[in-house]
Amino acid sequence: MKEVFHKIVSLAMALVVLFSTMSFTVNMHYCGDTLVETAFFQKAKGCGMEMEKPSTKSCSITKKSCCDDKQISVEGQDELQLTVDKISFEQQVFIASFVYTYINLFENIDKNVSSFEAYKPPLVVRQIFKIDETYLI
Repeated sequence: MKEVFHKIVSLAMALVVLFSTMSFTVNMHYCGDTLVETAFFQKAKGCGMEMEKPSTKSCSITKKSCCDDKQISVEGQDELQLTVDKISFEQQVFIASFVYTYINLFENIDKNVSSFEAYKPPLVVRQIFKIDETYLI
C-alpha cells in the first residue's frame, strides 16, 4: 500500500508541475451577449455574421458589428526555482524528522505476536457447559 500511495502522490506532483508550467489560450466568439463558440489553442471561427469591410476607402459608412471576439491567455511559469540553499538548519531538521516519522508510520508488523502459542490448552475433564444448562419444560 505504501508503494501505491507514493506512486499516486508522485503522479499528482508531476501533473501539478506540468499544468503550472503550461500556457494556453481560450478564444471566445460572442454574438450580442450570447456566447456562440469557444476554441482552445486556435481562433474561434465565428457565426458568419461578421460585417465585411468596404472595398474602397472612400466609402466611410460603417456600422458597428454585433459580434465580438474575446481572448483569454493563461501564461505558465518559464522557470522552476529550487530554493534549497535558503532553508535554515532548523527547517532542515524539521523536514528530516517529519519524513522519518512519516515513513515509519506505515511500517507493517510482519508477524502476529500472540502470548498463548507457547502454552498447551487445559485438559477437559467435564463438559462444564452441560452442567450449568437449565431446561424449561
